[in-house]
Formats: sequence, C-alpha cells, structure tokens
Amino acid sequence: MNAATWRVVGRTFPGPVALAVWVLVTVPAPLMVFEGTHRWEEDPEVSTALWWTVGAVPVLAAVVAAKWTWYTGQRRTASAVAAAVVAATLISAVFLGATMAVYRWVIPLSGVAQWRSVLFGSVPLVICGAMVGYLIERGRVRRSRAATRRGYVTGGIVAVVGALLAQTTVQLGAEGSTARFGPVEYGAVGPYAASASELGELRLPAPGQYAIFAVGFAPRDPDCQVTGVGTPAQSAELLTIAPGGYGGDAASYAWVASFDVSLPGAYSLACRSSDPQASYVVGEVPQIRGAVGALVHWPLIAIWLLGAIPGLLISADTVRRRARRRSAPGAKVEL
Repeated sequence: MNAATWRVVGRTFPGPVALAVWVLVTVPAPLMVFEGTHRWEEDPEVSTALWWTVGAVPVLAAVVAAKWTWYTGQRRTASAVAAAVVAATLISAVFLGATMAVYRWVIPLSGVAQWRSVLFGSVPLVICGAMVGYLIERGRVRRSRAATRRGYVTGGIVAVVGALLAQTTVQLGAEGSTARFGPVEYGAVGPYAASASELGELRLPAPGQYAIFAVGFAPRDPDCQVTGVGTPAQSAELLTIAPGGYGGDAASYAWVASFDVSLPGAYSLACRSSDPQASYVVGEVPQIRGAVGALVHWPLIAIWLLGAIPGLLISADTVRRRARRRSAPGAKVEL
C-alpha cells in the first residue's frame, strides 16, 4: 500500500468512542458478568473472557469498514469491497492482539486458552462484519461529521464511568489471576476467627511478608499493628484495592493489608475498624499472576486516571476536531 492508502487507514482507525466501547465489552464486562452469575468461590477462566472478545470483533470490523467506505467514497466495485475488508482485518487484528495481550500478561486468568484458534478463528467473523459495514455505509447518505460540544459531555461521562469501573476491574482481575492462596494459620483477631485464649497471638515461621485477611464482611480498611518481642509496633500496609473471594464454603477472605518481619517467632496483632465484631486472620501472601498483582498496590488516583483515559481521549479528540474545523476557510462549528 502507498502512503495515501496508509493515511486513509489511519483515519479509518476507530476513534476514542469505539475504543471505550471495545475496552468496556472485552475487559470489565466479562469479569463483572461472571461475578454476578456464578458462585463467589468460582474463578473466571480466560477462555470465557476471550469469547466476549471474539463476539465483539465482527462489530468492530463493521465500524472500520463503514469508516473506510465513507472516506474513500461509496464505490460499488469488487476492489472497494476488498479494500474495506483488508482495512477492517488489519485494524481488528490490532485490537484483538491488544486484548489477548491483556489476558496473557496483565490479567492472566485461570484456565487454558487456544490463543491461535482465537486469532485465526476470528478472521471469518471479521470478513462478515466488514461486508456488513461496507453495505450499510454504501447505502447511507453522506453527511458532515462535524464535532459538537456533545463530545465534551460524552467524554466526561465516559471518564467518570471508566474511573469507577477501573477499580472493580482490577479487583476482579486480581481475584481471577490468583495462582496460589496459602492456608490461613498463623493467628487471628476477632470473635469469628480466634478463641479468647489465642486472640491476637501470631506464630510466624520465617522472615518475610505476611498478609492480613478480612473475614466475611469485615471492613477492608482496618488499622492493624504488629508487635514482636523487643521490637516496636509496626503498622500493616493497606492494599489500595482488596481482592477477595478467597477461602471456601466455610468462610470467605479478602486480602486487605500486609506486613514484613525480619525474624521468625511470636508476635501480636491488634486491629481496629468501624465494626467491633470484625475478624482478621494472618496467612501467606496470595500469589497473583500478571501486572494486576502490582495494580492492587497502586494509588487509587492512578487507577482512576487509568480508567478515565478513554473519556479523556474523547474530550481531546473533540477539541482537535473543533479546532481544525474552525481553521477551515468559511467553516462553521456546530454547537
């Protein structure tokens, strides 16, 4: 393809609105739907999440083919159809590959996925979607696609929704990407986790990091202090986003904080929270695969900004398009 063709491909690339919808459908939606339709102790599998991506691919291809047809003219030739299909295939492959990378390295859910089958099996769906998009756009009347101030409202709404969904997505992704959850056996505080004679006593077998888990519906932001013989009290570090759903039928646990010790031995734990009946237990730190294991420690403002990126891109794109239209000779900007 020559330089002019590549420029058209760039203009055909889905805009921020399509990007926001794609991210919503392929990442938060599978995790949230699974959470709402399955038992809490069940973990989502990567193959299930990828089905959402495969289902979204033909819609994306239709959007790309329609934009290609709009930019290149509504020609009724075989070459025009082929060009629309090729453009849709290339751009859909980028989106599909990016989502597969998310589930491979960022949120590596449990289970096994046939990555090559997903990639090559999506090709017929892309072709069908591109054909539909080409036919729909060919039959439409061409209208000016000027940016209006509604883009700012849309961008603001998408940014707020994305920020709220980002926190839930990280939490559910961390829960589904947990490779190992060790037994909780080193001590506890609270009426539902320890006997009165052992309340707050910890017996830590080795130096290193340990996790504090909230039992059931205990508050996720306790003020916990760990004290050892001859050592000053240290505050446990709270997790920004507490992954839960650990445990079994007897009880559920959420990882809410962690602390480090330099020596094995006996320690004491004291936790204060808004619920006087809350119970907390100490155990091994869950092993969370992928980058989501680090995201649970990020500042909450960073998680919100990460989720707000699609909405911010919509607002920035609106600014760019309105500025370009103002600079055009004799052009009027729609309100």
